[in-house]
Amino acid sequence: MPLFLNILWRETEGDPNLRKRALAGLRKYQVAHRAPPHEAGRCIAKAGPARLLQYGAGKHGVPVVFIPSLINPPRVLDLSERRSLLRHMAAAGHDAYLVDWGAPGAADATLGLDRHVTERLLPLLAALPCPPILVGYCLGGSLALGAAALIPATAVATIAAPWRFSRFPAADLDLIAGLWRGAKPMCQRIGYVPMEVLQSGFWAMDPARTIRKFAAFADAEPGSDAEQAFLAVEDWANEGAPLTYAAGRDLFESFYAADTPGRGQWRIENRVVAPEDLACPTLSIRSTTDRIVPAAASPNLRDVRNLSLGHVGMVVGGRARDLLWVPLSHWLSSHSG
Repeated sequence: MPLFLNILWRETEGDPNLRKRALAGLRKYQVAHRAPPHEAGRCIAKAGPARLLQYGAGKHGVPVVFIPSLINPPRVLDLSERRSLLRHMAAAGHDAYLVDWGAPGAADATLGLDRHVTERLLPLLAALPCPPILVGYCLGGSLALGAAALIPATAVATIAAPWRFSRFPAADLDLIAGLWRGAKPMCQRIGYVPMEVLQSGFWAMDPARTIRKFAAFADAEPGSDAEQAFLAVEDWANEGAPLTYAAGRDLFESFYAADTPGRGQWRIENRVVAPEDLACPTLSIRSTTDRIVPAAASPNLRDVRNLSLGHVGMVVGGRARDLLWVPLSHWLSSHSG
């Protein structure tokens, strides 16, 4: 809250009407009625705090595993009854699964991004009857490519996945580097990276948009689909387990600062993760209007599809079904045997 108010005061200086509307939107967000949570998929495997959730055995024979980012909860891929990529895929006949990374414990401080692949993701995938199709969203796409470098995969698709970190705007890289310099000593002491550290970075990338969306929410009709969608997305965006210290260090220093994936230097179990060397079909879905992961920073895979949607709107927005869910389902079907 203090960080949000600081941004609010700075961004609305000289515009008292915008400030008033944004504060009204914030208050409305705080007191609004939330729809009750819906039931998640059935847990079929565990690896530490991580779980593999099944969303219905489909008519297609190949399991499709959706891998979310380590940042924010996995439910962005199953946000509500009407805005659920997972439920759409299950209804379309896919044997769909969702990885829930869970919350790291005190003993997990040294669990880096590579060990999230080897000690969390791979044991979950081992519970499946055959090599799956991996679909990774945001940082989950980076981890999906890491898994596919180690074990057979039927196909791999990434959605808004960061890979070529040197392609981020220089201003964003400077902002992220400064954020980590300030947060690193505290994170090292406590053994994890709090969600607040990551959220402050997201807000700082586009502070004006953060204020405008709350101002617009002030005018949303109570009980409307637009209001409930805003609440669901904002609740998701403001929640999430912390990153382990080692994963945060890898993300900020090895990925953002050194661009080890984009330079072909990221190794897992001494094996270079090289998406271009994968033998299976690969698809990179990215957006030309994504502020969090620019299209230029996404991996260049065999098949590339460009959208014009926001980072979150790609998977839960009003046009997500037509522009992403349905085409992705068709691509999955074409590689499901």
